[in-house]
Amino acid sequence: MAKKKIVIVGASHGGHQSILELLSRYDDVDITLFEAGNFISFMSCGMELYLENSVTDVNDVRNFRPESFPQENVHILNNHQVTKINSDKKTVSVTDLKSGQTTEEAYDKLILSSGVNPKSLPIPGKDLENVYLMRGYDWATKIKSKLEDPSVKNITVVGAGYIGIEAAEAATKAGKHVNLLDVIDRPLGTYLDSELTDVLSKHLADKGVEVHTGVKISEYSGKDNKVQAVKSDQGDFPSDVVIQAAGVQPNTDWLKGTVDLDARGWIKNDEYLRTNLPDVYAIGDATLAYSVAAGKKVPIALATVARREARYLVKHLFEKTPSVPFAGVVGSSALSVFDYHFAQSGLNSFTAGRAEVKTASSFYEDTLRPSYVPAEKGNPKVYVKLFFDPESHRLLGGAVLSTYDITAQGNVLALAIQHQLKLEDLAEADFFFQPGFDRQWSLLNLAAQHALGEVEFTRK
Repeated sequence: MAKKKIVIVGASHGGHQSILELLSRYDDVDITLFEAGNFISFMSCGMELYLENSVTDVNDVRNFRPESFPQENVHILNNHQVTKINSDKKTVSVTDLKSGQTTEEAYDKLILSSGVNPKSLPIPGKDLENVYLMRGYDWATKIKSKLEDPSVKNITVVGAGYIGIEAAEAATKAGKHVNLLDVIDRPLGTYLDSELTDVLSKHLADKGVEVHTGVKISEYSGKDNKVQAVKSDQGDFPSDVVIQAAGVQPNTDWLKGTVDLDARGWIKNDEYLRTNLPDVYAIGDATLAYSVAAGKKVPIALATVARREARYLVKHLFEKTPSVPFAGVVGSSALSVFDYHFAQSGLNSFTAGRAEVKTASSFYEDTLRPSYVPAEKGNPKVYVKLFFDPESHRLLGGAVLSTYDITAQGNVLALAIQHQLKLEDLAEADFFFQPGFDRQWSLLNLAAQHALGEVEFTRK
């Protein structure tokens, strides 16, 4: 009996998880994965660790190596770009980027996990030397060489989201003078609300990062084809290196006219992750993910999302109509900003507004442990922001922040949001107490009680 041919486009988290699931669940499949890049498969979320010399080797910062799958029914091909889907013949056109030769590969099932591309600002000078993107193996090694170059003094980071913050921190720790620029009014403004970003903005400044918000960049200027400054409406910023972290866009131009895309280029898929083409599916960052909190599809570009979608998809891959739709995701992430650590899950003010979801919120500030533990003995300030439905009190989002690593609390919030718990549930949830770790009522208990407007007792 002939094996079913599965073709996967893209070797990042979605493609990797698809292979793992296919091998785990089926014996009669032949798997071919095509990756346009040379390196399989760099984990860009590990780039900061590499830049700060916190990894074994740059070649280890990856999801997997081709040799991770020695099975005869798995074929992993780098430098192979899928350029077209021929749905009438159930083949894809694939170009070998080294030889330039184009061939066709047949499929029974096609899984698109093509991901996103980093945005380069469409301004003069974007092609100058030493203007880099904070993504991928090649860019990582180039940036690392500049951080180690003593002649590089000034680094300008464009974009103050997660990636921009990571770039700014790595460059600062390397002894560079860093300007961090963003067009919005505060760093991390699309991830955290102002009560938390105010804390982090001050901390960035204390660490030497010059944060400039509301900046409109007009040009990267240079001499002898090398960047020298970033020009903006707030003046010129001297720049030996520019690191662009100004967002991403779906890698879907090659699908136009074949696979249905929305106005911004995201692949349209249904509740079973099927595209408009028969036996063609789409997962990961190039799609919109169903948000449990928002009750609709929204952009959530996270490795955790791609892997959960791949797990669901492969499980139901050979069902004519799956027995259940994909349950959706919460969307959770975490980041360190020098001495601070935060985790966020579900919606915040920005994402709720974009999704047109009405929310109420509450901000809670306290210390991690009882008051008889002094700050210098490990009793730092902790901050919690909760978002909930103003009528039902169903939890829709939340974030935690502290110099102590309380990011695991973000997973508690994620579970609460996923299972549609209410403030009342979180206020009385049975968590442990031990004064070396927390209070008689745990942090999230207290944050939920505060959101409910309950009288706060004296805590000792």
